[in-house]
Amino acid sequence: MEPDGELLRDRLGLRGDVVRFEEGSLPVFAIGDDLVLKLWPPEHHDEVPTEVAVMEALHGRLPVPTPELHDTGVLGEWAYVLMSRLHGEEPDVPDVEISAQVGEVLAALHEIAPPEVLEPGNWAAFVAEQKAGCVAQQEKRKLPERWLEQIPEFLDSVDLGEPRPVLLHTEVMNVHLLQQNGKLSGLFDFEPAMRGAFEYEFVGAGIFVTKGDRRCWKAMVDAYGRVPDPRRVMAYTLLHVYSNVPWFMKDMPEADTLDELAVRWFSE
Repeated sequence: MEPDGELLRDRLGLRGDVVRFEEGSLPVFAIGDDLVLKLWPPEHHDEVPTEVAVMEALHGRLPVPTPELHDTGVLGEWAYVLMSRLHGEEPDVPDVEISAQVGEVLAALHEIAPPEVLEPGNWAAFVAEQKAGCVAQQEKRKLPERWLEQIPEFLDSVDLGEPRPVLLHTEVMNVHLLQQNGKLSGLFDFEPAMRGAFEYEFVGAGIFVTKGDRRCWKAMVDAYGRVPDPRRVMAYTLLHVYSNVPWFMKDMPEADTLDELAVRWFSE
C-alpha cells in the first residue's frame, strides 16, 4: 500500500507541506522547502545502507551539492532516509556546459574511496557473471537477432583489464541531476552505487547526458581528465546491471555493428 506522507511526517515530528515527487521507482516526498523523505518497502531495505554510506561519503566533497543525511530508520514496514532537499530543475541535454560540469563531478567522485558497504567485492567475478547472462538479458529486452549474434564475439574481443575499483554512482543521468542558471545544483539517488571500473560510469553519462553528441562527449571527458576507451564503455553498456540496449538505441545515433556503436556513442 502506498505510504501516507503526511502521517509519516507527523510521526517523525516534522512540519511543512508534503508533496510526492512523481518520478522514480520509490516513494519520495518533499517536506517543506528543506527536507526530503525517501522510503523503501521491505523487499528493498537492503539498499538503504548503500544510500546512507554514499551520501555521507560525498557530502561537501563534490563540485555539485549532494543531499545531507538527517536521519534514517524504519516506520512500520517502510525504511526511510531523511535528507536535505536540493533545488533546481532537470537539465536539458545534450549541452556542452552541463557535460563539462558532469565530467568535473565524475573526476571528483572517482577520487573518493568507495565505502566498504559497496558491492561487488570482486569486480572480475561480477563481469564474468554479467557476461554469462548478457545475451539472455538483451533477448528479454527484445534486442533484434542481428545484434544478439554480435554480443559474444564483441565481448570476447574487449580487454577490460584489471581496473582499480572506484566509487561509482552508476546512474549519472539527467533525471538524477539538477541545474539552476546553467550550473549543476544537485546530484542525488545513490542506492544503485557500486565499486568498479571507471568506464562503467560512462555508460549512463554517455547515453543520458551527452546522448551521442561528440562535442558534449569531448567536453565531458576533457573535464574528467581521462579518455575512456569507447569499446570498453560499449562492453559495459552490454554488461550494465540495468542494460536495455533497445531502449538506449531509441535516442542514440544509429550504426550497424557494436564496434560502430562504440565510436558513435562514446568518442569525439
